[in-house]
Amino acid sequence: MLFALSLLIGIGFLTLGGEALIRGAVAGARRAGVSPLLTGLVVVGFGTSAPELVVSIDAAINQQPDIAVGNIVGSNIGNILLILGLCAIICPMTVQPKALSRDGVVMVAASLLFIGLAFGGALGRIDAGIFLAGLISYLVWAYLSERQQTIPAAQMHASEADELNALPRTSIGIIIALALGLGLLIGGSQLLLYGAIGLAQAMGISEAVIGLTIVAVGTSLPEMAVSVIAALRRHADVAVGNILGSNIFNILGILGISAFLQPLPIAARVNLFDQWVMLGAAGLLVLFLYTGMRLSRLEGALLLAGYSIYLMLSFTLISGI
Repeated sequence: MLFALSLLIGIGFLTLGGEALIRGAVAGARRAGVSPLLTGLVVVGFGTSAPELVVSIDAAINQQPDIAVGNIVGSNIGNILLILGLCAIICPMTVQPKALSRDGVVMVAASLLFIGLAFGGALGRIDAGIFLAGLISYLVWAYLSERQQTIPAAQMHASEADELNALPRTSIGIIIALALGLGLLIGGSQLLLYGAIGLAQAMGISEAVIGLTIVAVGTSLPEMAVSVIAALRRHADVAVGNILGSNIFNILGILGISAFLQPLPIAARVNLFDQWVMLGAAGLLVLFLYTGMRLSRLEGALLLAGYSIYLMLSFTLISGI
């Protein structure tokens, strides 16, 4: 019970910390005169991944690579199958392919890059450099291409910041939000890892399974909040774009930073099973978007069903690998 309570409190702290940090960062960016495009592309698109960043770095430093890697792979799977599946059921999502085509391709490419680099059984500092170089290249490419012309992708990234309300209005409020968010993220990551590891040991479940499922879902709650709000407002491009941006940053940014700080061995089950589910989910999303330009309620139900099957296999047939 203590481990479960620690896990739940940690998830709560991470969720609140992520929300506070994003709102403080967006308010600070606006006050500093940062363009809506850059705010949406970097602050919101990647700010929702702050819990994954803190947890994976914490796990890497504390020699828990299965949680560090599992958190990212599991989050990417959950972002598509769970969060977008839920959003599509709430409201069928019609999107502009031109607004999402680049990020969709980059997400699939990042997934393939992970598979290629993880093939050797571990991610080291050279791999980290490749990931981070890829992230920087993507950001520069996206910003320069969108800044020079009014295109759907630029409008989508600029709209991401508009989904947030109740932003702090004063400099003191911004500082408090940023400090509170950072403190909650750090404290939440400690509680989450303590509870997750203790629960795994008590139940005889591997840390990889816990990282890929419970930890991954817990750290993905900010993405869920932003995407669900956007879906309710019928801003489908923002909902899907938030997930694409988060998945790109998870692999290229968070794994890049984590592997740079501490080499990360890859669990056998990730190489054999989970990374292929991640790639399949990414490819399936791009296929849905390109063929129908929308995610219907039926497709949303299929995504949720796929996630349910993934969870079942993770705790049964694949759990012993």
